[in-house]
Amino acid sequence: MGNETRAVKSARRASSDAAAGACPAPARLSALGLAYGIGTWLQFLLLATLMLPVLLLTPRLSRRRALVRALARAALRLAGMRLQVHGLDRLPQPCIVVANHSSYLDGVVLCATLPAQFSFVIKREMAAVPLAGTLLRRIGAEFVERGNRVRGARDARRLMRQAGIGQGLVFFPEGTFGPDVGLRHFHIGAFAAAVRANLPLLPVAIRGTRHCLPPGSPWPRPGVIRIEALAALPALASGGEQDSRDRALRLRDAARDALLAALGEPDLEKSARH
Repeated sequence: MGNETRAVKSARRASSDAAAGACPAPARLSALGLAYGIGTWLQFLLLATLMLPVLLLTPRLSRRRALVRALARAALRLAGMRLQVHGLDRLPQPCIVVANHSSYLDGVVLCATLPAQFSFVIKREMAAVPLAGTLLRRIGAEFVERGNRVRGARDARRLMRQAGIGQGLVFFPEGTFGPDVGLRHFHIGAFAAAVRANLPLLPVAIRGTRHCLPPGSPWPRPGVIRIEALAALPALASGGEQDSRDRALRLRDAARDALLAALGEPDLEKSARH
Protein backbone atom coordinates (compact mmCIF):
# COMPACT_ATOMS: atom_id res chain seq x y z
CA MET A 1 0.00 0.00 0.00
CA GLY A 2 1.38 3.39 -0.98
CA ASN A 3 0.40 5.13 2.22
CA GLU A 4 1.74 2.53 4.69
CA THR A 5 3.26 3.90 7.86
CA ARG A 6 6.85 3.19 8.86
CA ALA A 7 5.49 0.85 11.52
CA VAL A 8 3.61 -1.23 8.93
CA LYS A 9 6.65 -1.39 6.64
CA SER A 10 8.95 -2.35 9.50
CA ALA A 11 6.54 -5.00 10.74
CA ARG A 12 6.23 -6.39 7.22
CA ARG A 13 10.02 -6.67 6.88
CA ALA A 14 10.28 -8.32 10.29
CA SER A 15 7.66 -10.94 9.38
CA SER A 16 9.23 -12.67 6.39
CA ASP A 17 8.39 -16.05 7.96
CA ALA A 18 4.69 -15.61 7.20
CA ALA A 19 4.62 -18.35 4.58
CA ALA A 20 5.75 -20.90 7.16
CA GLY A 21 2.95 -19.88 9.53
CA ALA A 22 5.36 -19.32 12.41
CA CYS A 23 4.10 -17.53 15.51
CA PRO A 24 6.04 -14.53 16.75
CA ALA A 25 8.04 -14.62 19.95
CA PRO A 26 6.74 -11.88 22.24
CA ALA A 27 10.27 -10.99 23.36
CA ARG A 28 11.20 -10.12 19.77
CA LEU A 29 8.38 -7.61 19.32
CA SER A 30 10.03 -4.34 18.26
CA ALA A 31 8.91 -0.88 19.29
CA LEU A 32 7.61 -0.26 15.78
CA GLY A 33 5.82 -3.62 15.80
CA LEU A 34 4.19 -2.68 19.10
CA ALA A 35 3.16 0.70 17.67
CA TYR A 36 1.70 -1.04 14.64
CA GLY A 37 -0.26 -3.48 16.82
CA ILE A 38 -1.70 -0.76 19.06
CA GLY A 39 -2.56 1.38 16.05
CA THR A 40 -4.29 -1.52 14.32
CA TRP A 41 -6.45 -2.34 17.35
CA LEU A 42 -7.40 1.32 17.76
CA GLN A 43 -8.32 1.42 14.09
CA PHE A 44 -10.49 -1.71 14.36
CA LEU A 45 -12.20 -0.31 17.47
CA LEU A 46 -12.85 3.05 15.83
CA LEU A 47 -14.33 1.51 12.70
CA ALA A 48 -16.54 -0.84 14.71
CA THR A 49 -17.73 1.97 16.99
CA LEU A 50 -18.58 4.20 14.05
CA MET A 51 -20.39 1.37 12.26
CA LEU A 52 -22.48 0.20 15.24
CA PRO A 53 -25.06 3.06 15.17
CA VAL A 54 -25.47 2.55 11.42
CA LEU A 55 -26.10 -1.17 11.92
CA LEU A 56 -28.59 -0.49 14.70
CA LEU A 57 -30.55 1.89 12.45
CA THR A 58 -30.41 -0.16 9.24
CA PRO A 59 -33.59 -2.28 9.01
CA ARG A 60 -32.69 -4.82 6.31
CA LEU A 61 -30.44 -7.74 7.19
CA SER A 62 -28.98 -7.93 3.68
CA ARG A 63 -27.97 -4.28 3.86
CA ARG A 64 -26.40 -4.73 7.30
CA ARG A 65 -24.36 -7.66 6.05
CA ALA A 66 -23.18 -5.67 3.03
CA LEU A 67 -22.07 -2.85 5.32
CA VAL A 68 -20.12 -5.20 7.59
CA ARG A 69 -18.52 -6.84 4.55
CA ALA A 70 -17.29 -3.42 3.41
CA LEU A 71 -16.11 -2.63 6.94
CA ALA A 72 -14.14 -5.89 7.17
CA ARG A 73 -12.46 -5.30 3.83
CA ALA A 74 -11.54 -1.73 4.77
CA ALA A 75 -10.15 -2.75 8.16
CA LEU A 76 -7.94 -5.46 6.66
CA ARG A 77 -6.72 -3.16 3.91
CA LEU A 78 -5.84 -0.35 6.33
CA ALA A 79 -3.98 -2.85 8.51
CA GLY A 80 -1.77 -3.93 5.63
CA MET A 81 -3.38 -7.40 5.43
CA ARG A 82 -3.74 -8.13 1.72
CA LEU A 83 -6.42 -10.58 0.58
CA GLN A 84 -5.83 -13.03 -2.26
CA VAL A 85 -9.07 -14.82 -3.15
CA HIS A 86 -9.30 -17.84 -5.46
CA GLY A 87 -12.30 -19.86 -6.59
CA LEU A 88 -15.16 -17.97 -4.95
CA ASP A 89 -16.47 -17.01 -8.37
CA ARG A 90 -17.65 -20.64 -8.61
CA LEU A 91 -19.45 -20.50 -5.27
CA PRO A 92 -22.68 -22.55 -5.38
CA GLN A 93 -25.62 -20.81 -3.74
CA PRO A 94 -27.05 -21.78 -1.40
CA CYS A 95 -24.43 -24.03 0.17
CA ILE A 96 -22.68 -24.88 3.43
CA VAL A 97 -19.16 -23.47 3.78
CA VAL A 98 -16.58 -25.13 6.05
CA ALA A 99 -13.15 -23.62 6.67
CA ASN A 100 -10.06 -24.36 8.71
CA HIS A 101 -9.63 -22.28 11.88
CA SER A 102 -6.30 -20.93 13.12
CA SER A 103 -6.91 -17.31 14.23
CA TYR A 104 -9.55 -14.87 15.42
CA LEU A 105 -9.10 -13.20 12.03
CA ASP A 106 -10.68 -16.13 10.16
CA GLY A 107 -14.24 -14.91 10.67
CA VAL A 108 -13.32 -11.36 9.66
CA VAL A 109 -11.64 -12.66 6.50
CA LEU A 110 -14.62 -14.78 5.43
CA CYS A 111 -16.99 -11.93 6.25
CA ALA A 112 -14.91 -9.73 3.92
CA THR A 113 -14.89 -12.23 1.06
CA LEU A 114 -18.12 -14.26 1.09
CA PRO A 115 -21.41 -12.91 -0.32
CA ALA A 116 -23.82 -11.30 2.12
CA GLN A 117 -26.29 -14.24 1.94
CA PHE A 118 -24.34 -16.35 4.47
CA SER A 119 -24.92 -16.68 8.21
CA PHE A 120 -21.93 -17.49 10.42
CA VAL A 121 -22.24 -20.26 13.00
CA ILE A 122 -20.39 -19.10 16.13
CA LYS A 123 -19.96 -20.42 19.67
CA ARG A 124 -22.48 -18.83 22.03
CA GLU A 125 -19.80 -17.30 24.30
CA MET A 126 -19.15 -14.69 21.61
CA ALA A 127 -22.66 -13.28 22.10
CA ALA A 128 -21.55 -11.91 25.49
CA VAL A 129 -18.45 -10.09 24.17
CA PRO A 130 -19.04 -6.31 24.26
CA LEU A 131 -19.45 -4.70 20.84
CA ALA A 132 -18.58 -7.93 18.99
CA GLY A 133 -21.71 -9.68 20.28
CA THR A 134 -23.94 -6.82 19.15
CA LEU A 135 -22.30 -6.69 15.72
CA LEU A 136 -22.70 -10.45 15.29
CA ARG A 137 -26.36 -10.40 16.26
CA ARG A 138 -27.08 -7.56 13.82
CA ILE A 139 -25.64 -9.54 10.89
CA GLY A 140 -27.71 -12.62 11.73
CA ALA A 141 -25.00 -14.84 13.23
CA GLU A 142 -26.23 -18.21 14.49
CA PHE A 143 -24.96 -18.87 18.02
CA VAL A 144 -24.54 -22.48 19.16
CA GLU A 145 -24.01 -23.94 22.62
CA ARG A 146 -21.02 -26.28 22.94
CA GLY A 147 -20.95 -26.92 26.68
CA ASN A 148 -24.57 -28.00 27.24
CA ARG A 149 -25.88 -31.04 25.36
CA VAL A 150 -29.57 -30.09 25.64
CA ARG A 151 -29.04 -26.54 24.39
CA GLY A 152 -26.57 -27.79 21.82
CA ALA A 153 -29.15 -30.21 20.40
CA ARG A 154 -31.73 -27.41 20.27
CA ASP A 155 -29.29 -25.16 18.42
CA ALA A 156 -28.47 -28.00 16.00
CA ARG A 157 -32.17 -28.42 15.16
CA ARG A 158 -32.44 -24.68 14.51
CA LEU A 159 -29.50 -24.83 12.11
CA MET A 160 -31.08 -27.79 10.34
CA ARG A 161 -34.23 -25.72 9.80
CA GLN A 162 -32.19 -22.79 8.49
CA ALA A 163 -30.32 -25.01 6.06
CA GLY A 164 -33.58 -26.67 5.06
CA ILE A 165 -35.02 -23.38 3.78
CA GLY A 166 -31.87 -22.71 1.75
CA GLN A 167 -29.97 -20.47 4.17
CA GLY A 168 -26.24 -20.54 3.46
CA LEU A 169 -24.22 -21.26 6.60
CA VAL A 170 -20.53 -20.88 7.43
CA PHE A 171 -18.92 -23.27 9.92
CA PHE A 172 -15.48 -23.66 11.44
CA PRO A 173 -15.90 -27.38 12.16
CA GLU A 174 -12.79 -27.59 14.35
CA GLY A 175 -14.65 -25.36 16.81
CA THR A 176 -11.47 -23.80 18.18
CA PHE A 177 -7.79 -23.28 17.42
CA GLY A 178 -4.50 -23.44 19.29
CA PRO A 179 -0.76 -22.85 18.97
CA ASP A 180 -0.08 -26.08 17.05
CA VAL A 181 -0.09 -25.76 13.26
CA GLY A 182 -2.39 -28.32 11.67
CA LEU A 183 -5.98 -29.48 11.29
CA ARG A 184 -7.92 -30.59 14.36
CA HIS A 185 -10.89 -32.97 14.69
CA PHE A 186 -14.02 -31.87 12.76
CA HIS A 187 -17.37 -31.77 14.57
CA ILE A 188 -20.20 -33.27 12.54
CA GLY A 189 -22.81 -30.45 12.71
CA ALA A 190 -21.98 -28.71 9.42
CA PHE A 191 -22.01 -31.97 7.50
CA ALA A 192 -25.24 -33.21 9.07
CA ALA A 193 -26.89 -29.90 8.10
CA ALA A 194 -25.66 -30.24 4.51
CA VAL A 195 -26.97 -33.82 4.24
CA ARG A 196 -30.36 -33.09 5.82
CA ALA A 197 -30.90 -30.02 3.61
CA ASN A 198 -29.35 -31.62 0.50
CA LEU A 199 -27.05 -28.61 0.06
CA PRO A 200 -23.59 -28.76 -1.54
CA LEU A 201 -20.69 -28.36 0.86
CA LEU A 202 -17.79 -26.04 -0.02
CA PRO A 203 -14.43 -26.46 1.79
CA VAL A 204 -12.49 -23.19 1.99
CA ALA A 205 -8.78 -23.11 2.83
CA ILE A 206 -7.51 -20.05 4.72
CA ARG A 207 -3.79 -19.33 4.89
CA GLY A 208 -1.95 -16.43 6.49
CA THR A 209 -4.28 -15.50 9.35
CA ARG A 210 -2.14 -17.46 11.82
CA HIS A 211 0.75 -15.19 10.87
CA CYS A 212 -1.26 -11.95 10.91
CA LEU A 213 -2.84 -12.63 14.32
CA PRO A 214 -1.18 -15.65 15.95
CA PRO A 215 -2.92 -17.75 18.62
CA GLY A 216 -1.86 -16.64 22.08
CA SER A 217 -0.67 -13.22 20.93
CA PRO A 218 -2.69 -9.98 21.03
CA TRP A 219 -0.43 -8.32 18.46
CA PRO A 220 -1.51 -8.29 14.79
CA ARG A 221 1.01 -8.10 11.97
CA PRO A 222 0.65 -7.20 8.27
CA GLY A 223 0.86 -9.91 5.67
CA VAL A 224 -0.86 -11.77 2.85
CA ILE A 225 -4.03 -13.78 3.57
CA ARG A 226 -5.07 -16.34 0.96
CA ILE A 227 -8.60 -17.71 0.66
CA GLU A 228 -9.11 -20.65 -1.69
CA ALA A 229 -12.46 -22.27 -2.42
CA LEU A 230 -11.93 -25.97 -3.16
CA ALA A 231 -14.18 -28.21 -5.22
CA ALA A 232 -17.74 -28.34 -3.89
CA LEU A 233 -18.87 -31.69 -2.48
CA PRO A 234 -22.44 -32.89 -3.13
CA ALA A 235 -24.59 -33.94 -0.17
CA LEU A 236 -27.30 -36.25 -1.46
CA ALA A 237 -30.61 -36.49 0.37
CA SER A 238 -30.88 -39.62 2.46
CA GLY A 239 -33.62 -42.02 3.39
CA GLY A 240 -33.14 -42.66 7.09
CA GLU A 241 -31.54 -41.49 10.33
CA GLN A 242 -28.64 -43.94 10.26
CA ASP A 243 -28.08 -43.31 6.58
CA SER A 244 -28.03 -39.57 7.27
CA ARG A 245 -25.30 -39.98 9.86
CA ASP A 246 -23.25 -42.24 7.61
CA ARG A 247 -23.46 -39.74 4.79
CA ALA A 248 -22.53 -36.87 7.11
CA LEU A 249 -19.48 -38.79 8.35
CA ARG A 250 -18.35 -39.54 4.81
CA LEU A 251 -18.89 -35.92 3.81
CA ARG A 252 -16.90 -34.77 6.85
CA ASP A 253 -13.99 -37.06 5.97
CA ALA A 254 -14.00 -35.96 2.32
CA ALA A 255 -13.98 -32.26 3.27
CA ARG A 256 -11.25 -32.77 5.83
CA ASP A 257 -9.07 -34.71 3.39
CA ALA A 258 -9.49 -31.94 0.79
CA LEU A 259 -8.46 -29.25 3.28
CA LEU A 260 -5.47 -31.25 4.51
CA ALA A 261 -4.25 -31.66 0.93
CA ALA A 262 -4.77 -27.97 0.11
CA LEU A 263 -3.18 -26.63 3.28
CA GLY A 264 -0.25 -29.04 3.43
CA GLU A 265 -0.41 -28.96 7.24
CA PRO A 266 -0.15 -31.78 9.80
CA ASP A 267 -3.16 -33.88 10.75
CA LEU A 268 -3.42 -33.10 14.46
CA GLU A 269 -6.30 -35.54 14.97
CA LYS A 270 -4.20 -38.40 13.61
CA SER A 271 -1.22 -37.34 15.74
CA ALA A 272 -3.40 -37.32 18.86
CA ARG A 273 -4.43 -40.94 18.24
CA HIS A 274 -0.83 -42.16 18.15
